[in-house]
Amino acid sequence: MSEPESIGIRELRQHASRYVAMAKQGKRVPVTERGRLVAYLVPAEEPNSKLDRLAAAGQLHRGTGMGFADLLPPPPAPPGSRPLSEVLQEMRDEERY
Repeated sequence: MSEPESIGIRELRQHASRYVAMAKQGKRVPVTERGRLVAYLVPAEEPNSKLDRLAAAGQLHRGTGMGFADLLPPPPAPPGSRPLSEVLQEMRDEERY
């Protein structure tokens, strides 16, 4: 469920449970009337962490990716060549001295 830019009063009435669920998840839902911002639907409890507060305020959009732990290892180097990580480390070592 993605966060809307804003919703109108009619949309809020027709799908109230959807937007209340979004607020429960910590999202801030802007509500408009005839195109003008009139209210925010926000969680009842204050978020605990700074990141949660930023997300609730709409200033932070959390990623939906898998994370670093789930990334595949780099492919092996072609036969007869060294891995790029070794070449890069060698280049860095040469620059330092």
